[in-house]
Amino acid sequence: MSFRATVLTLYPEMFPGPLGHSLAGKALERGLWSLDVADIRAAAHDRHRTVDDSPAGGGPGMVMRADVLARAIDSATETEDRRPRLLMSPRGRKLDQALVRRLAAGPGAVIVCGHFEGVDERIVAARQLEEVSVGDYVLSGGELPALIVLDAAVRLLPGVIGTAQSSEDESFEQGLLEHPHYTRPRLFEGQAIPEVLLSGDHQAIGRWKRSEAERLTRERRPDLWNLRRPKDGG
Repeated sequence: MSFRATVLTLYPEMFPGPLGHSLAGKALERGLWSLDVADIRAAAHDRHRTVDDSPAGGGPGMVMRADVLARAIDSATETEDRRPRLLMSPRGRKLDQALVRRLAAGPGAVIVCGHFEGVDERIVAARQLEEVSVGDYVLSGGELPALIVLDAAVRLLPGVIGTAQSSEDESFEQGLLEHPHYTRPRLFEGQAIPEVLLSGDHQAIGRWKRSEAERLTRERRPDLWNLRRPKDGG
């Protein structure tokens, strides 16, 4: 069974967007995954298709209504739907490669795109939504984060990337940033390709790649490097 994604949004015209191109788009055409998009406003019962209301207790902005979201989620999913339900929210768990791998290994995902000041807290528990953030910043809505989550997961599906090693060597897969890459021309504006990469010595090349990955991680992401140190013994 292919990976099934269902996105609930106020702006269905934003999908598939970038997901219709490159690796994700080709995989979508080949049936390696599927995408359904549901308009949350279709679940609103009043003539104005209202999806939000003023926050209880006062405060700025508006809040997405629990009853409208509940109807939208229920109409877009089956009774025995076992896919995880994600709510894109700046207060959620930060997206990382471990979460991406978990999603890619499962049947798909149901993704709710938040808007305004957020959603009524009761819908999070009532529909078992897992809040996920793509970073420590605030966007105007959950659509861009949803695109990021799906792009990251789809590229790990079997058959999407040419070889398994293509993803195994990438940043975060081994707890390290990816090593530098080079290609022709051999000399570019006075900078040469490191000689070891032209040596044909695969063991030496492997050691260089590992060393460079470790160097970049120490310099650019000390938080990742510090997580590895106890495991690596120093």
